Order: sequence, then structure tokens, then C-alpha cells
Amino acid sequence: MEPTNNSKRLVIALGGNAIIPVGQEGTYDQQMAITLETMNQVAALSKAGHRVVMTHGNGPVVGNIVLRNDAGMALHGIPPMPMYVCGADSQGGLGFMLQQALQNALHTQGLDTPVASVVTQVLVSETDPAFANPTKPIGPFYDEDGAQSVRDENGWTLVMDAGRGYRRVVPSPMPLEVIEWEAIKALVDAGVLTIATGGGGVPVTRDKDGLLTGCDAVIDKDRASDLLGQLIGADVLVIITQVDKVCVNFGKDDQEELDVLPVGRAQALLDSGEFPVGSMGPKIEAAISFLAAGGQEVIITSPEHLLAAVEGREGTRIVSD
Repeated sequence: MEPTNNSKRLVIALGGNAIIPVGQEGTYDQQMAITLETMNQVAALSKAGHRVVMTHGNGPVVGNIVLRNDAGMALHGIPPMPMYVCGADSQGGLGFMLQQALQNALHTQGLDTPVASVVTQVLVSETDPAFANPTKPIGPFYDEDGAQSVRDENGWTLVMDAGRGYRRVVPSPMPLEVIEWEAIKALVDAGVLTIATGGGGVPVTRDKDGLLTGCDAVIDKDRASDLLGQLIGADVLVIITQVDKVCVNFGKDDQEELDVLPVGRAQALLDSGEFPVGSMGPKIEAAISFLAAGGQEVIITSPEHLLAAVEGREGTRIVSD
């Protein structure tokens, strides 16, 4: 579909917990059903003439891959892969699901838009303080007894995740460069509906000779999506998560849902500690960064409201003051 005067270049960041919601087993069929529902809306956006790049989180999925990794070693002596390879595995698996679901959704709507997934590396600094202060939740949720058990057994760091249970946390360094951004931009410019920077990208460092090496971490996908959006000249960053709108006093009796959030108030709420580091905090940071770099707006909403939110009928819109 050729872009029109009303079309925009969108980066749509699909949260890992939006693919495997809390309370679901996370079977392939469950993940595919949720993915297809969202991809039907992405197809509708493509039909309207928008150029779309899909990114996705991998928190629950990469944690499960790491657990399978460990089980394979314990049961069969299969050498475990580094966490960054597990991250690349999650890009392939989730990229396949998104790609196939999107191809089917496009076909159903009579579109022949090409779709491609790009395994993406993202540069981080080996001296990033995040390596000494893990904050990124991955894997399943545990109750208090389960958390203590895996903490004792594996030496993991676990924290309470937004009142939903305990999860393992790993380092989440800041993304500095999307290695494949020029290839991604070329695909988008050519009209390819592109899936990239999955799980925040595979974290890599660069040595003094310019050579890349993977490192064990999980980059926040919202921060990486903000960076990718800046590099490819996106107009709008859409962040898909498990809540319909950004809330003040989330989960309390005086919870306030926000339809529009000026960036100045967003910064003030972030500075006051309103948005937790492991959940809404990085989303608001990404929104502020994207707008500061010239983006038009940021939308935060749930998967089922994606299309309505882009059309201005749902979600929270974060805008310049």
C-alpha cells in the first residue's frame, strides 16, 4: 500500500507480557491466538497506508528459553547457550509467529504487503552500571515460596513485579546503536512491513578493533524501539502493554486513567517515582526521549485497543507541551 498524505511511519512495540499475559500457560496456540488478534489490527493500519515497523518484548519468553537451557544441561548434558543467544532464539521464534500471523491477516484483508523479520543486534556499553544493578524482569512469576526456592537454588535476583508475583531480574543496559538500522530503514522505505529489534535486540559490545561480541543482558524493548524510531524517522511510537491507559496511583482506590499526558507532566511523574523501573518507567522514559528527538506523539495502550488508539479513540497519548 502506497503512503498517503495522512499516512504515518509507525513503530509499534508489542510487550512480551502482552504476548503471554499473566495467568496464561503461554502455550504456542495461546500465543498465536493473541498475536493474530493484534496482527489483524496491524494489517488494518497497513491497509490505511501507514508504514509499520513491529518490535516486540521477550521477557517471559527468553526467561522460559533460559529455563529450558538449564533443564537440557541437567537432564541430557546439552551445553547451555549464553543468555544473548537465548535472546536471539526468542527473536527467531517470536518473529516467526508475528510474521506468519501478519501475513495471514494481510491475506485475509486482501493485501499483498511483503513482511520480513530481521534478527537485530543492539550495541551497549560494557561499563553500563546496569550490569551491577539488574532490573529487567524475565521468565515466569513465582509466589513467595517459589521465589525463595529458585533464589536459593540458582543464586538469581528476584523482585516483586507490579504486585503480580516475583520474577527474576537481569541487567538491562541502555541501547546505544541499532546495528542493522540501515537495513531496517531500507526495508521500510521499500514498503516492507518489518519486524525488528525483538526483545530489545541482542545485546552486543564493540572492542577496540570494532568487532562485535554478545553479552548477557536483556535490553528494554521500549528504549530500543525509541532509538530505532529515531533512526528510521518514525512519526509515532506505539507501546503495547497490559493496561489500556497510563494510570496515576495504579491499583489504588484513587487510580486515575490518563487520556492525554503532556511530556512535562510525564517527566514530573517519572521523577516523583510514580512509574516503576521494571514496568511503566522505561515506557515513559522512551516516550520522553522519542518526543525530544522530534517524534510527533507516543501512544500507550493494550493489544485489543491498538487500532482504536492509533485512530485517537483509546489509549494514552503522550504529547509535547
